[in-house]
Amino acid sequence: MSPCTLEKPVRSNLAPTMLPALPVVTPDRPHLPATRAEMDARGWDSVDVVFVTGDAYVDHPAFAMGILSRVLEAAGFRVAVLSQPDWHSALDWRRFGRPRLFFAVSAGNMDSMINHYTANRKVRNDDAYSPGGRIGLRPDRATIPYCQRAREAYPGVPIIAGGVEASLRRLAHYDYWSDTVRRAIMLDAKADLVVFGMGEQQIISIARRLAAGETVKDLRDMRGAAYALGAAESAAIPEGSITIPSYEDVKTDKKLFARATKIIHQETNPLNARPLVQFHDRQAVVCNPPPLPISQADMDRVYGLPYTRKPHPMYKGERIPAHEVVKNSVTLMRGCFGGCTFCSITAHQGRIIQSRSQESVLGELERMGRDADFSGVVSDLGGPTANMYEMRCQRPEVEAVCRRQSCVHPKVCKLLGTDHGPLIELMKKSREVPGVERVLVASGIRMDLAQKSPEYLSELARHHVGGHLKVAPEHTDSNVLRLMKKPDSADFEGFARSFEAASKKAGKDQYVVPYFIASHPGSDLGAMIDLAVFLKRNGYRPDQVQDFIPAPFDVATCMYYTGLDPFTGEEVHVARQLRERKMQRALLQFFKPENYFEVRQALLAAGRGDLIGSGCDCLIPARAPQAATTARMKRAASELREGKYVHTIETTEAAKSGVSSKGRSAPVGGYRPHRKSSKRRPR
Repeated sequence: MSPCTLEKPVRSNLAPTMLPALPVVTPDRPHLPATRAEMDARGWDSVDVVFVTGDAYVDHPAFAMGILSRVLEAAGFRVAVLSQPDWHSALDWRRFGRPRLFFAVSAGNMDSMINHYTANRKVRNDDAYSPGGRIGLRPDRATIPYCQRAREAYPGVPIIAGGVEASLRRLAHYDYWSDTVRRAIMLDAKADLVVFGMGEQQIISIARRLAAGETVKDLRDMRGAAYALGAAESAAIPEGSITIPSYEDVKTDKKLFARATKIIHQETNPLNARPLVQFHDRQAVVCNPPPLPISQADMDRVYGLPYTRKPHPMYKGERIPAHEVVKNSVTLMRGCFGGCTFCSITAHQGRIIQSRSQESVLGELERMGRDADFSGVVSDLGGPTANMYEMRCQRPEVEAVCRRQSCVHPKVCKLLGTDHGPLIELMKKSREVPGVERVLVASGIRMDLAQKSPEYLSELARHHVGGHLKVAPEHTDSNVLRLMKKPDSADFEGFARSFEAASKKAGKDQYVVPYFIASHPGSDLGAMIDLAVFLKRNGYRPDQVQDFIPAPFDVATCMYYTGLDPFTGEEVHVARQLRERKMQRALLQFFKPENYFEVRQALLAAGRGDLIGSGCDCLIPARAPQAATTARMKRAASELREGKYVHTIETTEAAKSGVSSKGRSAPVGGYRPHRKSSKRRPR
């Protein structure tokens, strides 16, 4: 069956049930084998699948390797987890012997480049998905070397790449860290197939079909899969597919890059998406339609599997920061119909909300309540968003043909079901579970939806907030918010008033803590200064701020690279230079002394010197505080120690010999820029 003739949308618009029935849940079910000794202890002479991941092995449903390995296990397959292998050789890939079916390769829960580098392309100081937060345990663009080592270890074994990194790089994409347009990741990784989306349906289907004797080429009809055709296979392009601008075209023409981005995002609704074809020279990369949303019964099966919810014992109690954050959280749903242009959730999890049943969620809470290590506090009851549980289009026949990028922008669609009733009922029941003392909501609140339900706001404020509620208005400038596909700033102000009123009614002193983004496409110094004034007038002092990072595949990334809105063609301001990015970030925290000089520079550059002084709206005083001067001196001294302002010349030994390491004459009289010789020119 070709991708263009996949199942017609039916009333439920869900994938047919294909996940295995639940195994018996046991209190101390062991982790899957992560070492050869553990494999031998199970009496296995081989494994069916080796799951390679760039993350530490945590058997928790918030970790991709936790879910997918357990799903395979429940279907009767032998699975071993190869966590954070040494990619410098293929030795680790041979740890479990030749896998009978395939290597499943993932860079981890995050794109490895975002995991490694800040928005200013500096190496991060820690890795939340590694034991002890240590860095250096996975390579850059981890999917590529992981796949290559798998091929080196056992030629002929199918290699299936997946996860966020592979999903968002399945076609030609802009890579912020190299500032280039890179090829579809499967071509560099030499993977046989790239699976995109959450992956449970695909990984079970792949395992079953390969076990039944099909070849990896037979898997090309799967939803949620991308693959490369050989130069001689052009006749195998699916009927009814759309050809988007080629890699060579999008690499050299930014308008064609924007056009390709528009087409890609118009074909993300699994109910009407068509296969996409993109040529890389004479080789075609085919991207099938996304997978259909899974049913509630399958969601319950996935989250009801016997997870230990703990890291593998090989870490000997060493903390894994990401696990510490989510270990006591419970996922209610997946997907997001917000369509924010800077966010990858919709592109990866889909726009259609898929929710667990109340029985499934309460069952997980009951198991947590019986755990002797459980603190009694559920850190989060949510998902990609906190309040989209069981919300979706009320007209399936319209949903099946809709190509709208967001169900809530520029305004909430009249066909969208926004009833908070099921969520309110679940929140009430969650507090009654034995062993559960408190249930918090830490996932982002969709503020425009929340204001439609005063009862939800009341329930939230009274029982599920620990003093401060984190929300993400992101900006105040109407043009920037439009480019983000976020509600107008009045929506945030209205929500803040409603939440504080609900908190006072509940007898609690609680406030919202807003998150904002600096340097998003469309945001210039003027827009950031207006945001800073808004923060001062309302008494907000953001403790944490976010710099925009152009992640692969996002619409906002296209804006950053091309300077164009791909849907309207209008030009968009982009803060490309580090100087402007630093000023925009400093404006979000104008009150910090160490930001004084950057804020002053920004205000003068934008012609807003009126905001320097002692007026009500002034962001900084006319005279730099001593703390600002001290901070600048410390920063300069640190940069001097790192050699950022020191010219490096040849070593003394090279200078003595008169020959540089590159075979040229070495300077012996000091460094003189732009001169062929170190000698002074005659006057």
